[in-house]
Amino acid sequence: MQQPVALHPPTDGPSAANHQPTLYGDIIGGITTFFTMSYIVVVNPGILASQGTGMAFSGVLTATVLLAFAMTLLMGAYARLPFAVAPGMGLNAFFAFTIVLQQHVPWPTALGIVFWAGVLFLLVSATPIREHIALAIPTSLRLATASGIGLLLTLIGLRNTGLIESDPATLLRLGTLDHRALFLLAGVLMAVALMRRQNPLAFLAAIFTVTVAAWSFGYATPPEHIVSAPDFSSVFLKLDILGALRLALLPAIVTILFTDLLDSLSTFIGVASASGLVDRDGRPINLRRALIVDACATFGAGLAGTSPGTAYVESIAGIRMGARTGRASIVTALCFLPCFFLAPLAAAVPAYATAAVLVLVGLAMFQTVTRIDFATVEDGLPAFVTIVLIPLTLSISQGILWGFLLYAPLYLVSGRAGEVRPSLWILAALSAALLWMGH
Repeated sequence: MQQPVALHPPTDGPSAANHQPTLYGDIIGGITTFFTMSYIVVVNPGILASQGTGMAFSGVLTATVLLAFAMTLLMGAYARLPFAVAPGMGLNAFFAFTIVLQQHVPWPTALGIVFWAGVLFLLVSATPIREHIALAIPTSLRLATASGIGLLLTLIGLRNTGLIESDPATLLRLGTLDHRALFLLAGVLMAVALMRRQNPLAFLAAIFTVTVAAWSFGYATPPEHIVSAPDFSSVFLKLDILGALRLALLPAIVTILFTDLLDSLSTFIGVASASGLVDRDGRPINLRRALIVDACATFGAGLAGTSPGTAYVESIAGIRMGARTGRASIVTALCFLPCFFLAPLAAAVPAYATAAVLVLVGLAMFQTVTRIDFATVEDGLPAFVTIVLIPLTLSISQGILWGFLLYAPLYLVSGRAGEVRPSLWILAALSAALLWMGH
């Protein structure tokens, strides 16, 4: 689930809301969007190709670039919107650490799970079911899911630097303070300094600086070659579609569906409202087409060999620089093409070099917790359980399902059953069934 990075709107120049579309604005905005979210080219393969998953780094990088290029291009040509699409942060961690490593699902089967979640998402997006699901999900649970994923990403980042280690007695403990912790601090400071100056290269600069420092001090080995041919042999079209159709895997399919749907709706609605890309009634323009592209990015990810794709909220950085039409997305898509050939360079980036990005993205997602009403138990407890379970179980599905399961019954015993939509009771019953099947 990709949430906004703390990019502040510029104080000079016309606002995005009254900025008229121009070719120059779309070109500059498209390039800006690319640099703002291109960190995913390095971060996503680093997560999916973690030790134990069995996925090849070069193959996942090719899949990441392929998905970002093809779906961003489709967003521009079909939906005609200035949004970039790529594998989403949060769902990539769910794919690697929960489905593959924790549940011991082979990665081809996990790709099959992504494929079927995308098919369901496409069916939902093309029918009125989308609106019913969107209305049924309480705002507090939407915000709690984002907050929990933020904690999960932060935990992964801290683990990659050795600051957090597993412990058989206390579950987790403080790890070893060494060069990795110093590099994390340096990366965070550099990224924050550049973010405050509206620099779209903030994350890339942090990753690059830490990587070069690690190479210089001998903590990591530079690549022998900078470029190589794209890897279409290791994960591309290697999904196990039939193997994913097991009842025990249904909770993972539904989790990806709901998480992706929530992420897409919040991104399109939030960015469109903030940038003026709305119709006379205040609804995002071309929302149905945008969601269809997002759904294609999910089942397309399964085919390409990566975790689910989604629209990136960082697209607002490009919109504020003048991107107003689908031309900007086409420019962003073309910017991804050179990345096909940079696998050796990206593979030489140590895991701790991306830790600062994980922590800062986690912070941006966790900020949604301030909008949750914890004053009443019936609202606060389901949100709290969702937030806590996601990082503690390394599973987004556990947090979402337990949140749904608690919400309706708590409203019932609190005397507020009349405020619960019938569709939410259905979601609560479905969550109970999925939890039972999953265990």
